[in-house]
Amino acid sequence: MTKSVDREMIVALDIGTAQCKAVVGEVTPDSKLSIVGVGTHTTRGMDRGGVNDLNLVMQSVQRAINEAELMADCQVSSVYLGISGKHIRCQNESGMVPIGDTEVTADDVASVIHAAKSVPISAERRMLHVLPQEFSVDMQEGIKSPVGMSGVRMEARAHIITCANDMAKNIEKCAERCGLKVDQLIFSALASSYAVLTEDEKELGVCVVDMGGGTIDISIYTNGAVRHTAVVPVAGNQVTSDIAKIFRTPISHAEDIKVQYGCALRSMVGKEESIEVPSVGGRPARSMSRHTLAEVIEPRYQELFELVMEEIHSSGLEEQIAAGVVLTGGAAKIEGAVEFAEDVFQMPVRLGHPMQVTGLKDYVQDPAYASVVGLLLYGLESQEQSKAPASPKDTVSGLVKKLASWFKGEF
Repeated sequence: MTKSVDREMIVALDIGTAQCKAVVGEVTPDSKLSIVGVGTHTTRGMDRGGVNDLNLVMQSVQRAINEAELMADCQVSSVYLGISGKHIRCQNESGMVPIGDTEVTADDVASVIHAAKSVPISAERRMLHVLPQEFSVDMQEGIKSPVGMSGVRMEARAHIITCANDMAKNIEKCAERCGLKVDQLIFSALASSYAVLTEDEKELGVCVVDMGGGTIDISIYTNGAVRHTAVVPVAGNQVTSDIAKIFRTPISHAEDIKVQYGCALRSMVGKEESIEVPSVGGRPARSMSRHTLAEVIEPRYQELFELVMEEIHSSGLEEQIAAGVVLTGGAAKIEGAVEFAEDVFQMPVRLGHPMQVTGLKDYVQDPAYASVVGLLLYGLESQEQSKAPASPKDTVSGLVKKLASWFKGEF
């Protein structure tokens, strides 16, 4: 959403613990997304998905937005904003209503979803998404689109995602104080799945593991619907911190060393390879073995993957993830991560790159951009649904579009 004549724009903003990313997408005549602007800046003032210095975060946001505006030659006015953090909670709920007429209408679907989401939540929490999983009409179960079916009563199961209201307000404030309107707040794990998953994977059963700097965001799909979401409040920054302490090098250099020379599996690194490690306090740089670096990194990645495995196990969906795990996010790019993850998870693992975009896609075809590209795709779908006919009952396509908005959790 931008103030540009004859250009339909969507802007996504992902304020991560390590990096702040802004991406501008232009909607093409065939309703696809063309990337026209990208802005990235190191984030300061964020910790594990939460704001701990508002002014520093605002500066990071403003610089990323300015860079994206310059590249896209437009003025950004509103954004789709991602949110993560250990305060995110999920639950599966169900609701039941009588069918008002001889067959299910869109109003019946709205009523049953309202019944499913009518669970008490505390005043300190905000409902982010209500994502329908499936419907049942009388004795028939597993229905994805019940409109038009005959029956007496209907039941719906839904996945509900909530967040801490104060955390949401703080991250929204970072955008608003930069003169940006927040179109919608979206859970980062849900956004990432929009960018890196195929429909076949969602049907078969798949787990998206978005490894960022401060958090690991997890979402599990089976039979085409979200079944479980979670946030692990440790991630790539923990690895960087270990390198800085053990090699006695500044954090900024430790991050560079991790990105350039890091490997999650020591068995993949030869002992003869050496790297230059900058020292602190003006001391001369030292030469260290790359194998030693891998020995520092491997135990931490094992810990991270085991935490993810615990979350998968606690969801009770371990046996239903036939398509395996999709690793994405900046911390997933490290050499050996996919191979190591396959050893730990004992299931197929692939590295997820953003899909379904054109234009300057070379800028964003990187796992680190999965969340922000997913926010764009989410925004595109939201805008397409907002163009639905004013009276959806009049046409079948109108009903389908209205149903799609419910499935996205837009209430």
